[in-house]
Amino acid sequence: MFTGIIEEIGTIRTIYIQGSSGVIYINAQKILEGTIVGDSIAVNGICLTVTSLSPNGFTADVMAETIRRSSLGNVKPGDPVNLERAMAANGRFGGHLVSGHIDGTGIIQTVRREENAVWVQVSTSPKLLELVVEKGSIAIDGISLTVAAVMPSGFQVSLIPHTGAQTTLLQKRPGELVNLETDIVGKYVQKLLGLSSHPEADSHAAPSGLTLEYLSTLGY
Repeated sequence: MFTGIIEEIGTIRTIYIQGSSGVIYINAQKILEGTIVGDSIAVNGICLTVTSLSPNGFTADVMAETIRRSSLGNVKPGDPVNLERAMAANGRFGGHLVSGHIDGTGIIQTVRREENAVWVQVSTSPKLLELVVEKGSIAIDGISLTVAAVMPSGFQVSLIPHTGAQTTLLQKRPGELVNLETDIVGKYVQKLLGLSSHPEADSHAAPSGLTLEYLSTLGY
């Protein structure tokens, strides 16, 4: 589990993909502190397991599902990536609950400045947008952000200068892919209430019997 508070910007040293899976090596420094083989590190929001360590970085295996769901298949040596170690039980919870399990990708549409803030508009699929709500949380390339506006084909976030400087998001250009993870609480609510307009995704799920009326009687 992660918080979406980026600790360091690392660099892709090598990525070797054969078929739909492979191995990635990432140059890093800060996130190596206290890290051991088997630990989880979020790379652009993707939870990867450390398979080996060196003084200047780490390697991780990448499976086919990760390539299908994320933008990792498009990265190349030299690309910067957001890095975060798994959340410590005794640490501050500064972002929101981020699992590191990417739901899908979005495309940067526009980037515009408004005084000290930068607005970024991202388009994505209708299925993901069902779980994006104004003033709710979303992780973009692993960055915990607040949704400022939702449109029919996408959403907007607004970055303060610190977030822009400490992450890779403002290095992106319109047309580039970003990894998206929607709020995990929203996913469970949607599943329990059967609210998805894409029933094929839950065709094997048994009905829960939970309804909005029942929750209302409980005071929710």
